[in-house]
Amino acid sequence: MTIHAPSLAIGAVIAAVAIIGIFYVMEEMANEAVFTTSNIEQSEAEKEQDTLRQESPQAITMSVLYDNGSPYLGNADAPITIVEFGDYQCFFCNKFFHDTEGMIYDNYIKTGKAKMIFKDFTIIGQDSVTAAHAAHCAGEQEMFWEYHDTLYNNWDGENNGWASEENQYKFAQKVGLDESAFKECMASGKFYSLIEASSEDARKLGLTGTPGFFIIGENNRIVRIPGAQPYEVFVNVLESPELKNN
Repeated sequence: MTIHAPSLAIGAVIAAVAIIGIFYVMEEMANEAVFTTSNIEQSEAEKEQDTLRQESPQAITMSVLYDNGSPYLGNADAPITIVEFGDYQCFFCNKFFHDTEGMIYDNYIKTGKAKMIFKDFTIIGQDSVTAAHAAHCAGEQEMFWEYHDTLYNNWDGENNGWASEENQYKFAQKVGLDESAFKECMASGKFYSLIEASSEDARKLGLTGTPGFFIIGENNRIVRIPGAQPYEVFVNVLESPELKNN
């Protein structure tokens, strides 16, 4: 797995949407890593979304986090799960990959403390869907994460053609995929329904932008980290006693 070393700390605007049973993380935290929804002042729009969710709580289940995503990165038995909703054309998703994901991988995933799932939330353009489909086609050859990394290592903006279908075939060559099988998969469009289902999962969770993260603890308690927060924010959550079996 190729991950660049951190280069820049990224902050993001907090847009918290209350979901029953999910906790939230704020960038300005110091010693405390986890805040319950009662600690967050909500806008009228957020309160309205709360009401909608309370009327249909069956929509918010663990399957919304685990289904329709990538293979695990790391040991499937790791006690903590990191779920990222992202778009391959997203500026801040790319920043998270280059600035923060490498340290999370080295210190938590490679060591068996956590595993990671990537879920598509394709909100920028058609090339986002094309890139997501290509990553799942690479996954058929057990190279999802290698392809995922290649996409971010070739990121070059939004809706300017770098993630076009033509370029996906070039990326497939770089990764070393069976080109015939990859082209057949791309032509089939077999993963479009999965990508849309993943994006619908993001909408059910109240996400309106990317990236968005949900950390699932040993005890199935969940922490939401909105945006491409600095590595230290992830550490505060991943080390939080709230996520441990006590």
